[in-house]
Amino acid sequence: MERVWRYATSADLTEATAERLMRRLVAIQAAQDGPARLCLTGGRIANRIYEAFTELVDASDLDQSRIEIWWGDERFVPTEDPDRHAGYTLAILARKLPMTPSLTHPMPAADGIADNDASAAAYAKELGETRFDITLLGMGVDGHVASIFPHHPSFAEQAHSVIGVSDAPLGPPSRISMTVDTLNRSRQVWYLVAGEDKAEAVAESIAGDPEIPAGVVRGTDTTLWLLDRSAAGLLPYHSCSF
Repeated sequence: MERVWRYATSADLTEATAERLMRRLVAIQAAQDGPARLCLTGGRIANRIYEAFTELVDASDLDQSRIEIWWGDERFVPTEDPDRHAGYTLAILARKLPMTPSLTHPMPAADGIADNDASAAAYAKELGETRFDITLLGMGVDGHVASIFPHHPSFAEQAHSVIGVSDAPLGPPSRISMTVDTLNRSRQVWYLVAGEDKAEAVAESIAGDPEIPAGVVRGTDTTLWLLDRSAAGLLPYHSCSF
């Protein structure tokens, strides 16, 4: 199932998605033994969602000890580098979640294993055949997701579950990323997208353009597009829920 949800503003998107995430995680915990497995993304919108999510914890039925957290990609920089996703996200979530080491899986930093390919292989071993209940993804103006870029070797990779990317076309060039096949093991994939500059890539991705990563990464059960009005600007009005 694929659905599009359109919100008037990015603030509305943030609040609604945090509430949706809380409801879904509580439902997952009620339906299965073991932890709910959540794969995170970085970025401005995602971090605002994590902030809003932590504010909901105390009044929720969430079992804070039964959340397992992974990352879909990471900038391969030192642990304290501000470009690293995990540092900021962990600081937010640790306000309310125990962040148990056995259930918290940040990708390696550059001050650990010095080579991003070796670091990717280590993370792949840690990951094994883990299947995520929910994977959160941002999307770039070019339709990239995680650190999988269109017209780039990262998009064609099929032999590995996690890869080192040494020449990312934007931001820090050295990355670690899950591959398309790994992300596509997720039961649910939620795209979190705001901004008019992404409207064209959103429309192409929802149409299933095979030339861009966001056109092919989908959940096995559900794919949700959670968009602000600007990002949904090129979609037919009738295709969006509110």
